[in-house]
Amino acid sequence: MIAVIDYGAGNLQSVVKALNYIGCDNIITKDKEELLRADGAILPGVGSFGDAMDCMNSSGAASAVLEFAASGKPLLGICLGLQLLFDASDESPDAKGLGLLKGKISKIPNADGTLKIPHMGWNSLDIKKHDGIFKGITGAPYVYFVHSYYLKADDEEIVSSQTNYGALIDASVSCGNIYATQFHPEKSGSVGLKILRNFAAMTER
Repeated sequence: MIAVIDYGAGNLQSVVKALNYIGCDNIITKDKEELLRADGAILPGVGSFGDAMDCMNSSGAASAVLEFAASGKPLLGICLGLQLLFDASDESPDAKGLGLLKGKISKIPNADGTLKIPHMGWNSLDIKKHDGIFKGITGAPYVYFVHSYYLKADDEEIVSSQTNYGALIDASVSCGNIYATQFHPEKSGSVGLKILRNFAAMTER
């Protein structure tokens, strides 16, 4: 069973729809004990870093996610859910993130005004780790992004894929039992469904 964490600022239904499509048992939950009983968890996210962290803190989801991550069970952050795993973001300088991983979240540079911000569309990935969520995925697959801020991880060893859009973007990370994607696997066609299947398989061990 995968718990999709409902903290009031997540894009839940598209994730649940994709999990249902691949036949993965899942539940949307706000309850800490229900989350901790799950075999895996997904932290989705839309909107601003600061607003999301306010919701995480007020709902109790922040402490629940930290406890879940410490359990060693697989955790997947999606889009803003990736950014929330880090300490802070330039989008909301006064907001403190979950601090599970280290890196800088910055606005996509667009000095000459030629880029469309937010970055919304399909970009190819340069996969660095062909295991974990990318097991069985080859080449430079296209996945779907919607974001204005991007990650540069402090530790290159945790970066599992990158893309280019105004900057070299760390598009996904993996560190122990923690996985996260800046792109939306649930909106990325067959490649995204394969990523979700790979994550679901980790929860069945």
